[in-house]
Amino acid sequence: MAAGEQRGRDYLHRHRIPALLHRLGALVLYHRPDRPREFLVQALEKVKAGRRAEGEYPSLMDQDNVVAMFGLLDVVGQGHITAAQYREALKTLGLTTEDLHIEDDAIITLDVFTQEVKKRMLESWAVH
Repeated sequence: MAAGEQRGRDYLHRHRIPALLHRLGALVLYHRPDRPREFLVQALEKVKAGRRAEGEYPSLMDQDNVVAMFGLLDVVGQGHITAAQYREALKTLGLTTEDLHIEDDAIITLDVFTQEVKKRMLESWAVH
């Protein structure tokens, strides 16, 4: 790989551009706006406002979606899911599990699940 190409890759990763483009692409595909360029500009404005704590970050999932996802994982209605299910749910949502310190036998309730998913979604946008 040429030195210039490597510097370009390093630059993109340092500024987390691939992750940002992935999230923006997911938003466009989820919402399928009639005017995608305007939609992307508005999404970036929301990210900017969220960083200044003047608004909310764009999101693919609202509270009802997170609750529904938990319900799909808790198929027998026990009121909790396993740590493994929790990790996979976070990965499915494109959220990091690198800093997740949870025992394999831990039980995750709906409240914990919704709070943690929301927190990690906010953190994922905050890096941009």
